[in-house]
Amino acid sequence: MNTDPIADYLTRIRNGIMAGHDAVVIPASKMKDRLSAILKQEGYIHGYKAVEHEGRNYLIVNLKYVKNGESVIHGLKRVSTPGLRVYAGAKEIPEVQGGLGIAILTTPKGLLTGKDARKQNLGGEVLAHVW
Repeated sequence: MNTDPIADYLTRIRNGIMAGHDAVVIPASKMKDRLSAILKQEGYIHGYKAVEHEGRNYLIVNLKYVKNGESVIHGLKRVSTPGLRVYAGAKEIPEVQGGLGIAILTTPKGLLTGKDARKQNLGGEVLAHVW
């Protein structure tokens, strides 16, 4: 049993990047599927697909590298944890790395990037920073 599946998701991606893997396999959930969709939309990963193996669902996340082998993702940080929730109003959504990264939030309209949440004037729980 995993007490923080979002931190596990981010750690698996971080470990895959450090090991130079092309893809990582992650146990699937709706939130992880939406996180993967945001990372693809923002250009941090090539793509992802859902697969089933022995009755369990998994996501295969294809990592993205530039020509010299350096990862597009330079950092992943879990902000809000089960023990310490971090919330931000629409006007207090943090900028990540001076605007070079993204904040991912849970809002009443689902998972959104900080930029999209600001545009829609929505606040929520700050899940993670990606840069």
